[in-house]
Amino acid sequence: MIDYSQLTDPELVILLNKGDRLAFGQIYDRYKYILHAHAINKLRDREEARDIIQEVFTYLWSKHDVIDISGNLSGYLYGAVRHAILNKITRKQVQDKYLDSLKAFSTQDNVLTDHRIRENQLREHIEKEISMLPPKMREVFELSRKEHLSHREIAWRLEISEQTVSKQITNALKILKLKLGVLAYLALMLLR
Repeated sequence: MIDYSQLTDPELVILLNKGDRLAFGQIYDRYKYILHAHAINKLRDREEARDIIQEVFTYLWSKHDVIDISGNLSGYLYGAVRHAILNKITRKQVQDKYLDSLKAFSTQDNVLTDHRIRENQLREHIEKEISMLPPKMREVFELSRKEHLSHREIAWRLEISEQTVSKQITNALKILKLKLGVLAYLALMLLR
């Protein structure tokens, strides 16, 4: 039985290249704390440092059969940690730059213009459907929604009963709801 703790780094690397899990475990145990301290020193964040160390050792194991550690193992591991930290910082900078540009874009007039175009298209669609209502129903509906007259005022102006006005508006809303769909119908209700 091999005592892995007594093996030198070059001997552990040879066994690692052959896929020896115990050799990998010994390398991990030998270097995890010192590499973690090094990463914390650079990142000033324990969780990110832990992630970096995990990333480095995961890579080491996944490439154990092709990795060439011709120099010393500690130098290789420190270099891998440094490289992973730089990658993390670079990714963070790219992410921050992307979020800043996204924020700047969202505050531009393009968004407002797009919103207004969609609003105008919706309004035109609603107006088209209202114009297709039966003439008397359309007249009652427009007096209610566009001129904001009460049922009593509409009934007086058109010389019909309030109940007829109420029924015409209810029927108009049912027709429009079917033709426009729920979202446009809600927008129509907001026009009141």
